[in-house]
Amino acid sequence: MLQQTTVATVGPRYARFLARFPTVEALAEAEWSAVAEEWAGLGYYARARNLHAAAKAVAGRGGFPRTAAALRELPGIGAYTSAAVAAIAFHEPVLPVDGNVERVMARLAAVETPLPAARPLLGRLAGGFMADPAARAVPGDFAQALFDLGATICTPRNPACALCPWMAHCRARKQGIQAELPVKPARKARPVLHGVHFLLRDASGAIGVRLRPAEGLFGGMWELPGTPWRDTPWSASEAMPHAPAQGVNWREADGLASHALTHRELALRLLVGRVAALPPGLTALGNEAGMPTVMRKLLALE
Repeated sequence: MLQQTTVATVGPRYARFLARFPTVEALAEAEWSAVAEEWAGLGYYARARNLHAAAKAVAGRGGFPRTAAALRELPGIGAYTSAAVAAIAFHEPVLPVDGNVERVMARLAAVETPLPAARPLLGRLAGGFMADPAARAVPGDFAQALFDLGATICTPRNPACALCPWMAHCRARKQGIQAELPVKPARKARPVLHGVHFLLRDASGAIGVRLRPAEGLFGGMWELPGTPWRDTPWSASEAMPHAPAQGVNWREADGLASHALTHRELALRLLVGRVAALPPGLTALGNEAGMPTVMRKLLALE
């Protein structure tokens, strides 16, 4: 939940999620629609799908895998998460490598190769700590100490080198380049995807929605029907064949629904219409529960 959301937002949502799904088994037995409803607005919806699938896998095998290698076989679990769980929960002598650890290692070894090309080397250098008996004895404590070193002392800007326990061994500090490492590539402008969506209400005021495909952006979530998302804006004549009903007096709402994703941005327009009854293929939704944030932004344009 914290991947794309603030701690202040996640706190009550996490508590609510656990209240609804108090055990792995409860999550595994839940319908996807219930999981999607609890995840709405938190972003990275593929994580919710993987979490649901992983719960089913864990319940099916009768418990959590206890090694990093076995944990990586669960849906959605990568190198960092598997190593973190294995080290902290099961005391396996492996080191999870996050951005803090990469920064510490780049400075300790004065690695000037830019990211992301430097990541394999930084991972190998970090993994070398597990040869130390003291680190192997408490791998979870060591990992969390290294996280905290990067988060509080070896910070991205103005590192507090005078407080660092490894100050004397830091090659970057000796060369005076610690503030320049790790080297990051120039940030590229994020591409913008354009789309047009249709807000159709029936006589009762219910909204007509459909489920997005399980794979891809916002997979398995409710959406207002509309065009595909593409690099160029849609004209009205191009968009109209994608309308959920013909013969409707569509009104274009003012403004755009803009939404930033990790590697791209969305710019979506909204057309609003009313019908006596929703056409086949649409589901009546009485509220916004289970809709991703970008769809709620579209609704706000009405």
